Amino acid sequence: MKFKHTFHVFVDNFSVIYKQLLFRLVVLLISGLICWAGVYPFIKTFIDSEQLNTIIEGAKGFITSLLNGQTGELQSLSEKVQTAYAELNELLNTKLTEAVLSGLLILLITVVSKWFMGLGNYATASVINDKMALRAKQPFLGTLIRNLKNASIYNAIYVPLSVLYDVLVVVAMFFLFFTLLNSVVYFFICLFLFVLAVVVAITFKMTVTSDWLPALIRGKMKHGAAIKYTFSRKNKNTLNVMSNFAVIVLIVFALNMAALILTLGVGLLLTVPSSYVIIISFEFVNYYDREEIKYSVDKNTIISPEKERPLSREEFFRGDD
Repeated sequence: MKFKHTFHVFVDNFSVIYKQLLFRLVVLLISGLICWAGVYPFIKTFIDSEQLNTIIEGAKGFITSLLNGQTGELQSLSEKVQTAYAELNELLNTKLTEAVLSGLLILLITVVSKWFMGLGNYATASVINDKMALRAKQPFLGTLIRNLKNASIYNAIYVPLSVLYDVLVVVAMFFLFFTLLNSVVYFFICLFLFVLAVVVAITFKMTVTSDWLPALIRGKMKHGAAIKYTFSRKNKNTLNVMSNFAVIVLIVFALNMAALILTLGVGLLLTVPSSYVIIISFEFVNYYDREEIKYSVDKNTIISPEKERPLSREEFFRGDD
């Protein structure tokens, strides 16, 4: 039922997708321009390198062969990519200082841009919660401004932890991919294991942090209490939540890949912000269900628990429904 309710909440809040899209495009444009201006000289060295062009051509050839069903050429393409990767490492070693400085700048810009995008996610979560709890249609920008303080504190804590986890995962996946390519395992099995590892890493992160936003926004907890609550998995059916997130991650991944390939990337303008909205919708549905709080999935449907939890004295006087 959680998937059904999540889908209904997602559709009920579909208009917020366009606001998410506009907000994210502005952040991406500004951060992209700053990043390009800062690391362009170093990037140009790699863009013009024969090794990188070999890797790109190999990737294009792999996708083309895969789509055309020419599986016999995949092994030779992977060997070319491996050779180019080794040569690219040699080029990187000759420009180690520039690489480190550029990497640090990109990391800083990534953290700052993710912080700003996190403000948009917090506003989106607040809009969705108000619709679920009160059927109130709140303006995105007004909600963003009204919750700016709490959203800033939340992202100041969440973003560094998220970026650290993402960096570790990216490094691990990078070495895993080329380790699998150098193994004797068949190429398609290597690709399967790589994608599986990526899905597991993303699913684990989402599961552990799934209660953070709902605890702050619907639970109205202080930041310290919300952190303690989200990382405590006691009585939260963690395996069930993880399995649900795994399905959502696979659906999101499939939709975004389809949008990238079938629409030449145009569809990503819709699928990327939709991905965040549906994930946030699931987080709140999961929180409401577990805490036995009634909520609305659309204007005609209210989901009530079998035995609704009575409000505490503190919740009553602060106006919780």
